[in-house]
Amino acid sequence: MVTFAHTDAGTDESDWAASGLPVIAELPLSDQELAAMKFLVLAAHPDDESLGAGGLLARLHSVGAEVSVLLCTAGEASHPASRTISREDLAATRLGEFAAGMECLGLKDCWQYLHLPDGGLQEHAADLRRRVQEAAGRLGGQPGRVAIVAPYRADGHTDHEALGAVAADVATSGGHALMEYPIWYWLWATPDHPAWRDWNRVGLEPREQLAKERAMRAHISQTRPLSPHAGDEVLLDEPFLRHFSRPFETFAWTGPGVFPGKRDDPEAGVPHTSGQAEQIFDGVHAREPDPWQYTTSWYERRKRALTLAALPADKYAAGLEIGCSIGELSADLAAQCTNLLAVDASSTALQRAAQRLAPFPGVALRQLTLPGSWPGGNYDLVVLSEVGYYFAPRELDELLDNIADSILPGGTLLLCHWRHPISGWELDGETVHTIARSRLKWRTHGLYRERDFLLETLIAPAQQAEAPQ
Repeated sequence: MVTFAHTDAGTDESDWAASGLPVIAELPLSDQELAAMKFLVLAAHPDDESLGAGGLLARLHSVGAEVSVLLCTAGEASHPASRTISREDLAATRLGEFAAGMECLGLKDCWQYLHLPDGGLQEHAADLRRRVQEAAGRLGGQPGRVAIVAPYRADGHTDHEALGAVAADVATSGGHALMEYPIWYWLWATPDHPAWRDWNRVGLEPREQLAKERAMRAHISQTRPLSPHAGDEVLLDEPFLRHFSRPFETFAWTGPGVFPGKRDDPEAGVPHTSGQAEQIFDGVHAREPDPWQYTTSWYERRKRALTLAALPADKYAAGLEIGCSIGELSADLAAQCTNLLAVDASSTALQRAAQRLAPFPGVALRQLTLPGSWPGGNYDLVVLSEVGYYFAPRELDELLDNIADSILPGGTLLLCHWRHPISGWELDGETVHTIARSRLKWRTHGLYRERDFLLETLIAPAQQAEAPQ
């Protein structure tokens, strides 16, 4: 547990503004996707929700998402040395402020108070877990469509950490997404602390910033002194509040989540392995000739154009495309490769790819279940697009070793992957790219990231070293 006091000077907001925090990756959820989900928001004390997630809550209200808020304590221990107000009166005051803040965010009738003791959530963890599970159950919804929004598990405050741990446990056991919001982290941590670099930001519209500001200022007992007397000093001073006046909010976001229209497995359940790929994807292509709308979707056509534009050379002698499906990207790559080997685990997909690629004499197709059935050969271009997360971690390691063995000195590895969680599989797109960078340690030629996908090119060393271990 981190030791700090609210009176500490802490890290100034200017230090966070000068770090990479303002440009971390956006939370990959559109307003349409947010509206289709249901949210259980947890606050240990009145004001936690406004500080950490007020802008998000204002957006959820505006897009019509279903939101339920659980307030665990009344925050009656915020001024333990006060001689002017009793704990009972302070609890009543803070509950009234919480109600006012909820109204500012459009959630007037969407909250419940659990009557747990301020500072005692760890001792009531079992009861708290049961009540959070019940609240998540009342929201209902399909698996992956409920998100729990809770304090960051390593925020440094005992109640925040206890509630965050409960939220993470319920999210994992129930198959829910989890969004953790930091509060005291911004005081005691510094930009050198590594955690925030893997988080996501939610950019706020002016109206959402205004709603959040009003909600924060509703907590008068925390943002102003209770009185001029000792023990009644302000708890949340202006330097601290500046951390929450940013034009964005920050969340440690964890899937799963089943998001429409992209890479989810239609037979999701227990995580699959690549050994099941032929059966799974033969079934997918048998039910639908173009299961991911390669030929009709602007998203797919635009992504292919960006993929080609990301290649550092206009011509390659020998290309390898891993997971070619029905051959739409293969046709584009064929124009830039003298010879292209396109492989896939699905024989059904390859039958359609053969028709699509018949006009390209330099293209060969092979049915292979990677990484075990590696094609051999040497290539100056390898393309791994929208397929890396269909491997188990150890299989991806083996695949990357095979690529390192087969790529020519100075060759290009192009990676492109959907950034949302992939239901039914262990990895996601961001993790695939992180593993590739870490294992290969090749130079990054280009990196492009947007809300839905990540596109990256890595360049093999001019003189090949031994395959990574």
